Amino acid sequence: MIGQLKGLLVDKQPPDIVIDCNGVGYEVQVPMTTLYALPELNEPTLLYTHFVVREDAQLLYGFATKVDRKLFRLLIKASGVGPKLALAILSGMSAEQFVSCVAHDDASTIVKIPGIGKKTAERLLIEMRDRIKDWQVESHASMPDAMPLELAAENTFIKSDAKGDALNALISLGYTQGQADKAIKAVYHKDKSSEVLIKDALKAMF
Repeated sequence: MIGQLKGLLVDKQPPDIVIDCNGVGYEVQVPMTTLYALPELNEPTLLYTHFVVREDAQLLYGFATKVDRKLFRLLIKASGVGPKLALAILSGMSAEQFVSCVAHDDASTIVKIPGIGKKTAERLLIEMRDRIKDWQVESHASMPDAMPLELAAENTFIKSDAKGDALNALISLGYTQGQADKAIKAVYHKDKSSEVLIKDALKAMF
């Protein structure tokens, strides 16, 4: 089990990143909430990870906090929720927001996440209610050696293909190309990085 990675962030192609740990590059899939908190390229970072072994692949999922990883692990135990859908949930809302949705039986917010219909949302609320009834959400601490979320979003190096990267990221989370394109067009500005475009587009859809 690989539970943690600490090294240099050498590549970001949302939702995939690569962390160089002493010369070994680990490919990691992260939710957008973690992506926003990452430092710039070639800066040190730390992620809490969950390792999945399948017949056809070995996959690493990374999270800025242990709280996010804990919720991810609870989500993938729910009926019909795999790692991809769990990442989509944690990309659309924070752990605190999801716990609040469960506590208030708020299916209307959860159905906005791609891949979750009304019946799935209602089933998820029922299943998660017992699992998080004693949940105490810790405050999200900044990642070691990372900038605060707002600064990380504003200071990320802006690439010419930011719009394409943001579009690909949203599609990988389960949104249709039409949904992703419409959301990005609504918030697009040439000076925005891909991370900011993704964040603003997700906000526009919720």
